Amino acid sequence: MNFETAGYSLLPIMPELVLVIGSMLLLMVGAYGGQRTTGLVTTLAVALLVLTGALELMLPAGRLVTFGGSFIVDDFARFLKVLALIGSAVTLILSSEIMSNPSRRMFEYSILVLLSSVGMMLLISAGDLIMLYLGLELMSLALYVVAASNREDAKSNEAGMKYFILGALSSGMLLYGCSLIYGFTGTVQFAGIAAAAKDGSIGLIFGLVFLLAGLCFKVSAVPFHMWTPDVYEGAPTPVTAFFASAPKVAGLAVFTRVTLTAFPEIVPQWQQIVVFVAIASMALGSFAAIGQKNIKRLMAYSAIGHIGFALVGLSAGTVEGAQGVIVYISIYVAMTLGAFSVILAMRRNGLHVENISDFAGLSRTNPALAFFFAMLLFSMAGIPPLAGFFAKFYVFMAAIKAGLFALAVIGVVTSVVGAYYYLLIIKVMYFDEPAPGIDRMRLELRGVLAVAGLFNMLFFLYPAPLVNAASAAAKSLF
Repeated sequence: MNFETAGYSLLPIMPELVLVIGSMLLLMVGAYGGQRTTGLVTTLAVALLVLTGALELMLPAGRLVTFGGSFIVDDFARFLKVLALIGSAVTLILSSEIMSNPSRRMFEYSILVLLSSVGMMLLISAGDLIMLYLGLELMSLALYVVAASNREDAKSNEAGMKYFILGALSSGMLLYGCSLIYGFTGTVQFAGIAAAAKDGSIGLIFGLVFLLAGLCFKVSAVPFHMWTPDVYEGAPTPVTAFFASAPKVAGLAVFTRVTLTAFPEIVPQWQQIVVFVAIASMALGSFAAIGQKNIKRLMAYSAIGHIGFALVGLSAGTVEGAQGVIVYISIYVAMTLGAFSVILAMRRNGLHVENISDFAGLSRTNPALAFFFAMLLFSMAGIPPLAGFFAKFYVFMAAIKAGLFALAVIGVVTSVVGAYYYLLIIKVMYFDEPAPGIDRMRLELRGVLAVAGLFNMLFFLYPAPLVNAASAAAKSLF
């Protein structure tokens, strides 16, 4: 088949085209059939995400470039695109319970998740600043809407508004940084910027600071984290699970690609920024979560801390560091989706409960659920031999090999502090007097929890597939 048009090959972007066309077709189905088609649209959306992931893996091996270098498909992009698509598909599965409620049916939700996933894929494959911005905004605009998707809830509307206002501010900072970088290098291509950035002029450094500030907002890194707790708490729980998984993959992917491919000649300059952000994120994520009563707010601060740990790997500026980031975000997505399947299962008399005190005595009323949740929390805390321990091990080892000993020590200390609030939840589940029992857990939630829980518990038996794939993905950036 001929995949050429206007001198550019469409083959590298074929999965994105399929996802866009499929999204438009599902939009027509929903618009024609109304809210009664919500279940059908959600099911087809999950199937479309699976198909898109399969198409991504079927692309020819090696590095594919199109649109004059604006769009790049390499092993790094393939791995993280598939991971982002998995995150999107699982969150749609987790959302089926909400979508089945007649008062909450909204077929548009699945369409918005699909369009946001298109933005993530463009972002991960971005080869220049223009594609980066287009992907970022396509991803973000859909996220602003789904944050406020529960129109009858004032907290949900407030979450959407806060996210939109602060997101607009971060986009302005990012665009200003892009304009400075273009002005001082004369190009928007990452490869061209790398060639022109060898002198590290002060104007270019200012542009880099603004660019990284915009990206820090998207991954909830300190000091641009302020939206995260309020939006996580206010948004519907399945939407919060979405925010905590797939967009974080895309944000960290572009963070890694930009720093390592556009600014490889001025590593000391951006390394200082990333080290500061990593330390601040780890510290705030560890200490600020201690006093939280709401489990979704606690997960927000946990996410901020985990982003800090992932950035420890990026701070190294090496292949091992990039590999550590990829391993970390992969395990983080599994832990997060498993944890949110438990949070979604916490229903009493058909109503969701979100306070940590509602988990009291869960080990006696639902021992299997308590056990899997405890294992996920131990993994988030980095307790060996669970997957979360290996995630932190790879980023800390990368930092040590790069000579960033103080950063690694701070990471270990904050990890120990952060373990307190994870262990506190386990204490509530196993040692407090039981709260009233919860409703029966739906099948799809049990499936997600089983897969995520077993992955975290059994990862140490056979880590090679993930580690080797992450190594190949990291090497494709250098």
